Amino acid sequence: MDETLFQLKFTSKQLERLAKKAEKESEKEQAKVKKALQQKNVECAKVYAENSIRKKNEGLNWLRMASRVDAVASKVQTAVTMKAVTKNMGQVTKALDKALNSMDLQKVSAVMDKFETQVQNLDVHTSVMEDSMSSAMTLTTPQEQVDDLIHQIAEENGLEVMDQLNQLPAGATSVGAESSRTQEKEDLLSRRLAALRN
Repeated sequence: MDETLFQLKFTSKQLERLAKKAEKESEKEQAKVKKALQQKNVECAKVYAENSIRKKNEGLNWLRMASRVDAVASKVQTAVTMKAVTKNMGQVTKALDKALNSMDLQKVSAVMDKFETQVQNLDVHTSVMEDSMSSAMTLTTPQEQVDDLIHQIAEENGLEVMDQLNQLPAGATSVGAESSRTQEKEDLLSRRLAALRN
């Protein structure tokens, strides 16, 4: 049982290391998002942001797995503790029988105190196990994460591409292409307005 517990804890540590590695890779992709935004290449920024979100989610999945393994380790630890507590309770019961037979109130009180201490220890172990099991997280949709990440990086670095990003149609490769399209639309509207006035 102790060997199983050791293996579970070791596996949990490995999963946590993988989560940290994924988080570092996510941060590298975020740096690429910043560079692409500085170059006004929004499509590349979106690709890098997707990569960053994917790595971040991968890291979260590793953390969830580590949490689950940790919960199993906690259950095994509880089983080991329960085995010891059961053995101790058996001894307490025997001691209680002897104390009751002799009707020595001090012995009965001492045995009951010991019993209550063991029950409290069991409650602590159970509480720890329940806490580790109840840690679950939910994720938002990847597109929202991509947009949020781009907005965050642009704001942090004082990049003013957000208005252009919001106007960028699907398939456009850069902000400059959108600017020329907007100018053409304005010219067309100006010509139509002039024609109506004449």
